[in-house]
Amino acid sequence: MGVLYLLFLLLSLGCMALLDHRFRLFFFADARRAALVLLIGVLFFTGWDLGGIGADIFYRGETPFMLGLTLAPHLPVEEIFFLAFLCYLTMVVFGLVRLAAGKAAARDRVKQ
Repeated sequence: MGVLYLLFLLLSLGCMALLDHRFRLFFFADARRAALVLLIGVLFFTGWDLGGIGADIFYRGETPFMLGLTLAPHLPVEEIFFLAFLCYLTMVVFGLVRLAAGKAAARDRVKQ
């Protein structure tokens, strides 16, 4: 049961990848750029987490759903997957909004 949280994070990442693939929103639009943006986002938020941990703001909560492995004190391995999911979700939503806005603009041009 200790792997449940990580499995749900991986499942969520997989769902984002399917949505991305279907509409070519992020990785499937430009894989090199997407990998760089995702890496920068994960590194930024990992630094943010480490800063919060160092300032005694963030703590690792105990739950039976996590592996119990840490990369640093109070930084569980699942946090990196969560940050990747958060960044990926943000970029997929951005791509969806951009796609919808482009379609709405095209529809308005046709009406005129």
